[in-house]
Amino acid sequence: MQGECEVCNTNDRKYRCKTCYLHYCSVICYKKHQEQPCVPPSSPVAAAPETAARDECAAKKIILFSTIDTVPAEKLELLGQSERVKNLLYNPHLRKLLTEIDNSRDGMNAVKVAMMEPLFVEFADECLRLVEPEVDETQENLHELVFTNLQHRR
Repeated sequence: MQGECEVCNTNDRKYRCKTCYLHYCSVICYKKHQEQPCVPPSSPVAAAPETAARDECAAKKIILFSTIDTVPAEKLELLGQSERVKNLLYNPHLRKLLTEIDNSRDGMNAVKVAMMEPLFVEFADECLRLVEPEVDETQENLHELVFTNLQHRR
């Protein structure tokens, strides 16, 4: 049994608040929950087990399947600190593109399609500039190659 909604205590729970991990069953219960201050749990024990395990791996910076293209965690943290990246992510069109790529079955093809959007190219350039600063001088050549390849496929 999955358990009861922690708001109405009648229906089966289906969803979980990302902030405080409270389980709820519907939009109505979610809205009721939002009427009160939502406070994250103070201890990792109160967090959901899968969240605690994921946080533990993140804290230890364990990379399960590293490849030659794996970016070190220290460099990835630069993305979260970049005001430029944060400002670009305010754009709903860019967020939609990133969601489509994330949900795509063929991620490489989704990235190729997104690379036709100047906004996505700007975002990708900024991310690469942060995680691989030594690549800056070849950036223009890379864009030219990508756009040439895309045009030849049409």
